[in-house]
Amino acid sequence: MADATRLAEKIKKAALDVQRASKPVNVYFGEVVSKVPLKVYIEPKLELSEKQISLARNVTDYTVQIDGKRVVVKNGLNVGDKVILIRQQEGKKYILIDRTGG
Repeated sequence: MADATRLAEKIKKAALDVQRASKPVNVYFGEVVSKVPLKVYIEPKLELSEKQISLARNVTDYTVQIDGKRVVVKNGLNVGDKVILIRQQEGKKYILIDRTGG
């Protein structure tokens, strides 16, 4: 009987692994609740810390060269910004890719 239970658990785990593999990423929507340190709240009741988040250039301040002059683009996040995040497959790391429109 114990062998049958172990076999059933292995089959169940294999089925879950196949299901996860068919969805390589998950998309989440959140809100910036703290700028320094960065914290983002996503549903359901999960707050991400800056250690869990990688920022895309879209949501950071950066410098560009325009006609020989260095221009700072102020595009950093602010408290209250609604954002889009992608969670790495089976991980606890998220990539914050952009703000939502509207």
